[in-house]
Amino acid sequence: MNEVTFEWRPFLERWSEEWADACDPEEEFPDETALRERWLGFTPASAARIAAAEERLGCRFPPSYRAFLEVSDGWRNAGGFVGLLAGTAQARWYEDEAGFGALYREDLGEDSSPEEIAEVGMWSRALQLDVESDATYILMDPQDVSGDGEWAVYCHKVWAAAPPKRYESFRAYMEAMYREFHCLRTHVYGDKEFVNATTRALDAVAEEAWRVALGGDYAQARTALLEPDAFGRPRAGTLLWQIQLMLGEAAYSRGGSHVSAAVQAQEFPPPPEAGASGDGTYGAHALLIGPFRRSKPFFRYTAPGPFGIAVEEAREQARWGDTDAAWRTIIAALPQWQPLANDHLTPFGLLEDSLLGPLVTAERKRELLAVPRGPEAVPGPGPVASALDPGGLAWLADRQAGGLAAGYRFVLVEGADPAELPGRIGADEEAVLHQPMTQWDVDNMRHSRGESSSYDDKPVVSVGRSAAGWSFAFDGEARGFDQERFVSPVGAASLGTRAVVVWSSRAEPSSPSVFHLSVAENGAEQYAFTAREAEIVRSGHIPPALNPDLFFAHAGSGEAWVSGERRALEAITAEFGVSLPRYALSSHCRLHRFRTRSWTRPPRSGETYTVVRWGDRAVHWRQGVADV
Repeated sequence: MNEVTFEWRPFLERWSEEWADACDPEEEFPDETALRERWLGFTPASAARIAAAEERLGCRFPPSYRAFLEVSDGWRNAGGFVGLLAGTAQARWYEDEAGFGALYREDLGEDSSPEEIAEVGMWSRALQLDVESDATYILMDPQDVSGDGEWAVYCHKVWAAAPPKRYESFRAYMEAMYREFHCLRTHVYGDKEFVNATTRALDAVAEEAWRVALGGDYAQARTALLEPDAFGRPRAGTLLWQIQLMLGEAAYSRGGSHVSAAVQAQEFPPPPEAGASGDGTYGAHALLIGPFRRSKPFFRYTAPGPFGIAVEEAREQARWGDTDAAWRTIIAALPQWQPLANDHLTPFGLLEDSLLGPLVTAERKRELLAVPRGPEAVPGPGPVASALDPGGLAWLADRQAGGLAAGYRFVLVEGADPAELPGRIGADEEAVLHQPMTQWDVDNMRHSRGESSSYDDKPVVSVGRSAAGWSFAFDGEARGFDQERFVSPVGAASLGTRAVVVWSSRAEPSSPSVFHLSVAENGAEQYAFTAREAEIVRSGHIPPALNPDLFFAHAGSGEAWVSGERRALEAITAEFGVSLPRYALSSHCRLHRFRTRSWTRPPRSGETYTVVRWGDRAVHWRQGVADV
């Protein structure tokens, strides 16, 4: 900041003239002299008058305040909340008259920074510049000094219930107040539009930034929009909000941007039902309702033209688990996306689409911003869409990466459509395919049953398409494997085709690690093995490539077991050409679900079992011995 070359007179004249043009004498009560003279200031302070004030106060004014006084000895309407700013005669030491220093000192602790401690002392040593204000204090700190001798200015709005805002110098404060004047005038409701040379220049910057952003250079556009947004230009704020939303710098809120009606209708979900959210804010993956969490209402994003057609295609891919293909579809069609208005920059409604929103990771948001789009975009190959799925099955061995705390199990069926799987292995009374839902929805479904037992093991599984024409049913919360009670669904799943079942359970205090594989064709099991640490139980003719000795003969436990599990999964992938979509099976994504038949048989006579019932915020356990 160079205070020597800053021209105060043109700056203050422009401010005064714009203020006078914006005044409506019939509705407001401005200073008549200032309005008549089109000047918010006063006569310049002479060198002698400045020197006398400095002698009275026992200090030398910082450069920017001194330069200001040489042009105007005080100022009226400094922003929206200071009616009169001090000149040489009114400036005085504040000496913490209202006791704010003591109030903020109570908040200091052992971990307080030197800056926080020094700021508390500001109240008792600052120079007060506000003379008339709306409960607003303007204070210059003689001990918060920059290298060029500037004193920091603190603006404290009592009614704002927030710490004072710091400005590097008096000049920085005045420039901020000029911007505040613009912001307040821009958003005044009425017939008189606030337009002048400054607003036209700022709006021209926003127009160019819009075109630059549509061309894919969102970083340059973001930088260009900062100044028009600081002046409260509505279009600039809306465009900047869309970029910041994609960069994770802004919240997805209906009140967060003043977009046009057409954009509102397309890009925002309908308002939540009364009592469902309360603040109109979107972006959380679940709402806290009653004792359980539930997902937000389902939202289906739509757009006109070829891009809208691609969105529908991507949604079809995503709902069956092929999230990478869905994203490639969106990116390929993005150059054909068209803004609905000149305040429309991105299809940001995608972020809230119940199926596609979880696909738009932080990296993909930047990828989306970087694709040229809109009326001047030239369709082309564009950037290579980022992939989230590693392919194959080996990723399942990494519990942390897959989000699988205890274990997993799945059924793969060759040549079957995913919608067929409930008819093959669904619970008799619930053999229906539910609409795509999140894990939170599944948890609520589980709790809604009100009861579970150790012999009635009917998981709610995710359904989708695997590679090479297979479909899958997947449970990522499988617990301990009981060889004696296990009933593989592989036979029922394989009617008229082939099916594969895998169950992996990692060691817990009460049970060892287990890995099970069973393969069936046309209703008959062909082969199977169950590895339990060093013990392996097998049946049928197991292909050499799937021989469990290759993976678990010397696995034992720990890292050796994990390595064996990974190699077993790689072998299954190679043998059948199958894979599972890691990202689609994460907790953020929605997939179709259904409840399977029990994976364990009922207890035989003399065997123990446990039943858990819950309701009315209480959980009841009951143990018994079967009498069959």
